[in-house]
Amino acid sequence: MSLEPAGAEAVRGDGAALGRRLRAGDVSAAPATLNLLESTRPADRAEAAALLHEVSPEQLGGEAPGHVLGVTGPPGAGKSTLLSALLHAWRARDQSVAMLAVDPASRRSGGSLLGDRARIDFDPGDRDVFIRSTSAADRLGGLAPATRIASGALAAAFDIVVIETVGVGQAETEVVEVADTVAVVVQPGSGDALQFLKSGIMEIPDVLVVTKSDLGQVALRARRDLAAALRSLGSDTRVTAVSSLPPTQGIDELVAALDAHRAGLDLPARRLAARRSSAITEFTVEHGERGVRALGGRRAVQRWLAEQPAGLEVPRLVAALEARVRDRATAETT
Repeated sequence: MSLEPAGAEAVRGDGAALGRRLRAGDVSAAPATLNLLESTRPADRAEAAALLHEVSPEQLGGEAPGHVLGVTGPPGAGKSTLLSALLHAWRARDQSVAMLAVDPASRRSGGSLLGDRARIDFDPGDRDVFIRSTSAADRLGGLAPATRIASGALAAAFDIVVIETVGVGQAETEVVEVADTVAVVVQPGSGDALQFLKSGIMEIPDVLVVTKSDLGQVALRARRDLAAALRSLGSDTRVTAVSSLPPTQGIDELVAALDAHRAGLDLPARRLAARRSSAITEFTVEHGERGVRALGGRRAVQRWLAEQPAGLEVPRLVAALEARVRDRATAETT
């Protein structure tokens, strides 16, 4: 298993070659892939675009086969402990797993503890498991800057790609735009369940997970209350209760619920929407709302993206938007 970057030389590698390795199912390409996608050097960004082209639907002949799972929830809800239990369940089924744990950055220093990987129980010798902690930096939305594109790239090689976000709230819902399936984790008896009901994020989860089911009645009450609230909204979100500590409880039921959600998806439509949403997000990060207004506003951008070929990857979509801005600026000056 790989935890650390493979070194600066990996960042400067051949992006297209890395993409071809991922396309062939070579999970050992994961560390160099993350190094490259996280780099901000201009030359590395060009190589990153080449990598992403190699694992695009256009090159794959369809969507990447891996299941991209977003896991979010209030701090302290037990996400990392739950992921440890899920990791063991997936590996028992001989599924390869990549975990991208996004940690919060300090507002004062900009640094990050990057501690999620230390809390996940794993076999260091397992080459089919890859864990990387990244900093959310100053990005709202709960995701690190490279997480959107990295999850899609790794889905070409890994059976399961997990994105664990820094937390959940009205500003940390970006994972919905990236993951195939979103699991929201809450713990009973601490106000999490009530806060979840009040926070206006009931539309986020595809699967809702109540942890610490070994607490008995308090966990059952939280599960019942949340299920009733979801039904009142007309939601078919599955609510499961688990205990992640040995002997685990409910993990197999949760794995089945996650699989069932993925099986019922129109995956091409969901992934296409994710790529277009990511293109708008990345374009806005680079050019601000002024850039969006130069293209006629967000709705105009969405309409234009809807006319583009479905297999285009995010960097090509962003580049096309930038070209439109330049073309419009040129037309206005002539």
